[in-house]
Amino acid sequence: MPKITIDNKEIECRAGVPVLQAALEAGWDVPHYCYHPGLSIVASCRLCLMEMMMPNPKTQELSWSPKLVPSCQTPVKDGLICRFGSDTVKHNQRVCMEFFLLNHPLDCPVCDQAGECYLQDYSYKFGNPTSRMVDQKLKNPKKDIGPRTLLYQDRCVMCSRCVRVTDEVSGTFELGIVNRGSRCEIDAFPGKPLDNPLQGNVVDVCPVGAMLDKDFLFKRRVWELRSTSSVCPKCATGCAIHVDHADNKVYRLKPRFNPKVNTWWMCDEGRFGFKYVHDKKRIVKPIVRRGMDHESPDWADVPDIVRFRFSELVKRDGAAKVAAVLSPFLSCEEAWLLCKFIRSLAPTAALVTGLIPYSGEDRKFPIGSNNGTTKFTILKEKCPNRRGIETILKAFGGTTLTFDEFCKKATTGEFSAAWITGGYPEPWVEKETAKIAEKIEFLVVQDIFENELCTGAGMIFPSCGWAEREGSFMNAAGVLQSFERAIAPPDGAKQDGQYLYDIAGYSGLYRATRIRELMSAEVPAMKELYVPPEMPAHAH
Repeated sequence: MPKITIDNKEIECRAGVPVLQAALEAGWDVPHYCYHPGLSIVASCRLCLMEMMMPNPKTQELSWSPKLVPSCQTPVKDGLICRFGSDTVKHNQRVCMEFFLLNHPLDCPVCDQAGECYLQDYSYKFGNPTSRMVDQKLKNPKKDIGPRTLLYQDRCVMCSRCVRVTDEVSGTFELGIVNRGSRCEIDAFPGKPLDNPLQGNVVDVCPVGAMLDKDFLFKRRVWELRSTSSVCPKCATGCAIHVDHADNKVYRLKPRFNPKVNTWWMCDEGRFGFKYVHDKKRIVKPIVRRGMDHESPDWADVPDIVRFRFSELVKRDGAAKVAAVLSPFLSCEEAWLLCKFIRSLAPTAALVTGLIPYSGEDRKFPIGSNNGTTKFTILKEKCPNRRGIETILKAFGGTTLTFDEFCKKATTGEFSAAWITGGYPEPWVEKETAKIAEKIEFLVVQDIFENELCTGAGMIFPSCGWAEREGSFMNAAGVLQSFERAIAPPDGAKQDGQYLYDIAGYSGLYRATRIRELMSAEVPAMKELYVPPEMPAHAH
């Protein structure tokens, strides 16, 4: 690893990165707007300029260069010496900040970016406390540039990050820079609004409050939000995300840096696909059918009821007449607990991979890219944990079935008891699938919404949304990632992991980390939990 010296301090840094990135990773707070580690380097904002020692053309002795150089455009090289703390560098930062703020409106109190805006932070730390501007400010109009995005052009610092996202990441080229000089502005091409599957990323990369998400606009001040690390459940890519929430409500999802999966990006399908968590039509309590009557038992009584019903049928019909369908929306820990319970009562029970939802074809970005240049992929497989479920079923062994095989056997009356898990955000039970409820004497349905199977179910359990649970998913590439609980389940409901933990015979509070320890002893693949590195401060 190359060693460079910054402000008289020697540091080791990654080969091939710019000096700016090396400085950020080493703890320096170097102001920058146009630089983003996932985009091309344009060196236009000039905030990150540094002094660097260079050889004198005549004597070849090292001396400080008379001109400042952009640290974002200078690759690290062993022995390089530079500084950010000199008076010359600090003067450049103050001058640049003054220009950025010449025409900037003082609307921080109503700006969605307030609280996470680097114009605010840099103005306070690197700028001047007062403005010398006496002329009237240039005023630019607010622009509706797409179905989900607004552009407040008067806040823009012309970093061009948004333009580069549409050029280099999505490959859709909707945005560009028009006009020249002080009249420069970002705009959408005529007749081509910002409307691509990755467009939400332009809001993420905007360092100020110019690009705004209509879905989040004026909903909540960002300092009131808590951020929880999670994994997107909308497709098998499994993007690492932050769930931003307050008062037990999810307000937005943002991508979390993960070099193995999604780097800095996420798709709109995942970004805006969390609304079902707050749907009022959700199942929120356990239901037991006794003849024609339905009642809601206490959660404390549920393990005994379930064990009694399954045990009676196993004694009468045999263990082979029992099946458990494991949805690809279950976490690995929940699936393992359910398998443990079923196989403890019925050692030869069939374990089934739940329905795998697909939509369209895989989409690679930038559009037209191949495997060597692809930066992001939206997979047609619309579930987060098929690979994890298959790995667990393989470890348990015995009779394992696909969902279609299970349905065929169930409709011929081969199972007298079954536990079917759902958790799908969209309706998933087709007419043919619903017929299996007529052939299974004791059916347990675990789902987030009522479906056609519920009408014939002996017991119904509420399934929580992924933001209300903790556990891990294994994506299509075999990367195992954990996610944390962001909000509590609705009143009356309980985390899937907790009641499965109780039913499986464990006592105490369910914790996914504890279950992973137990599970790893039997399923070696579950030991390889991947934890993405944290991005350095201000490298956004």
